[in-house]
Amino acid sequence: MSIALSLLVALLLDYWFKEPKRFHPLVGFGNMASLLEKRFNLNDKKGGVIAWCLAVLPWVFLGFLLQYSLLDMPVLMAVVAGVVLYFGLGWQSLLSHGMAIAEPLKRGDLQAARQAVSMIVSRDTSELEEEAIASAATESVLENGADAIFSALFWFCLLGIPGVILYRLSNTLDAMWGYKNTRYVQFGWCAARIDDLLNFVPARLTAASYALLGDTAIAIKAWREQGRIWKSPNAGPVMASGAGAINVSLGGAAIYHGELQQRPALGPETGDKPSAESIKLACELVNRVLIFWVVLIYVVTAVFVSVQSTSL
Repeated sequence: MSIALSLLVALLLDYWFKEPKRFHPLVGFGNMASLLEKRFNLNDKKGGVIAWCLAVLPWVFLGFLLQYSLLDMPVLMAVVAGVVLYFGLGWQSLLSHGMAIAEPLKRGDLQAARQAVSMIVSRDTSELEEEAIASAATESVLENGADAIFSALFWFCLLGIPGVILYRLSNTLDAMWGYKNTRYVQFGWCAARIDDLLNFVPARLTAASYALLGDTAIAIKAWREQGRIWKSPNAGPVMASGAGAINVSLGGAAIYHGELQQRPALGPETGDKPSAESIKLACELVNRVLIFWVVLIYVVTAVFVSVQSTSL
């Protein structure tokens, strides 16, 4: 029952406190990663591999030692693991960012909506109109449902404390180094590839969950036809399935770092246009999938405990 208790602790902490405004471990990690990048970024892959290993592996090892040291104290281990998982989740933070864009859109305050959406996307938002703002926000909520919540849960359930540390730190480095520009195309290769690998299975579980708990037929069709042609091998299936699940048309042209990029369509061609309502629907879909995963984890845990008790 330790996974179930840890999950309860993490979700309650996330619900009550959301993302810590001060003393978040990832802030310190980001500062350390910046120092490593300055030291090892010589525009080659070798430097990126060394920097990734120095940034991530010591913390994963400490997580393993912490988990091992608490094996004889299952309740304490569950609570400590729950706290670690809390720092690896972004549930309420994701929903808050999404609704911080939806609310000004409802009021017609495009300037506030542009400012809010610039906090969660890398594209140029300075001249976005209502539909483009809503599209960017809806895509971000759907994609980060996997990145900020479900992938972290997957690796926690699989490997415990070291699993969630490995995933969250790797994902953070991808967000910092995983750009295909002159500065990072070589150095960030390792961070980007490892993040792709760690997200491969949970992204597809997320896409399947979106389809199951939304408009299933449309979601599966969008996933099958559009997921594989998106530039990211993991974001594509997630966003395509999510767009189909809430029946909204996403994707299309967007400006990144001053360059116009023509991106594939996501979701049904005849779907609803992006709006404040589509952002809300994306948030609601993420919540439904989270409830589904929590119930499933609890059921699997209960069955496992029951089988163990019977065998004894």
